[in-house]
Amino acid sequence: MSEFTQVSEYLLTLQEGIVSALEALEPTERFVADPREDPKTGRSVPRVLSAGAVFERAAVNFTHARGAALPEAASGRHPETAGKGFQAASLSVIIHPQNPYVPTTHLNLRHFSTDSVWWFGGGMDLTPYYGFEEDAVHWHRTARDACAPFGPDVYPQFKTWCDEYFYLKHRGEPRGVGGIFFDDLFEWGFSRTFDFVKQVGDHFLLGYLPIVERRKEHAFGQRERDFQLYRRGRYVEFNLLQDRGTLYGLQSGRRVETVLSSMPPLAKWVYDWRPDEGSPEARLYEYFLKPRDWLGKNP
Repeated sequence: MSEFTQVSEYLLTLQEGIVSALEALEPTERFVADPREDPKTGRSVPRVLSAGAVFERAAVNFTHARGAALPEAASGRHPETAGKGFQAASLSVIIHPQNPYVPTTHLNLRHFSTDSVWWFGGGMDLTPYYGFEEDAVHWHRTARDACAPFGPDVYPQFKTWCDEYFYLKHRGEPRGVGGIFFDDLFEWGFSRTFDFVKQVGDHFLLGYLPIVERRKEHAFGQRERDFQLYRRGRYVEFNLLQDRGTLYGLQSGRRVETVLSSMPPLAKWVYDWRPDEGSPEARLYEYFLKPRDWLGKNP
């Protein structure tokens, strides 16, 4: 079995596991599969759940892309690949919950291969609307556990990379409480790098599902819902203005509906809004939306 096939089969297995775990929390709604195949651009297997009792939208999308030339969003960091044929396997997960006390989360794992180089990229991050320290600590502890077999410096390095990547430059604020992020990873060799990617994928639900279980029944009203929709606007801004994954998907000729399935079904923008002093909304900005050592003695 080729290395690329190994990656594709793992990502498809992970897709099925995530879909099954999320459906187990939903009383009625199920994911809709919408597979597409094009002889020029490759195959996509989007799985999308909408209007669930727990998840307002969840997209768990697998893609096997190929093409005659790597899009600039991916080749910009590898100029030697410009104009060369490629194939890529990726799994993109985005979960927008109904309850504002449950955070949005995102996982992406991708593998690029050309005739001369290959690399992995991806990561997982958490975007709360109402912050809970125990949730942030649990999330980062799980991310650290995923990195631990590969050395003590891996989690701090990839955590910092995540803090820097998921930062809205035009707003001057982080998107959430971070996690881990990596790109252009090949120095470890294929086997070790693929083992790391599998660790990240296998730890994703371990980090997220306990938070969902703790918060999904939390009472909320219109105030919390309005704030959730307002903060979702930040998510949209990042995906459209900065995210390399979204840009790559559009540049590579992927189906637009699939690329933009990561968007929340509802969001809002309010002109010059400010949180009330001392409010839970203000605390999100003042405490949670700051790069922080969540695993330190005094997070």
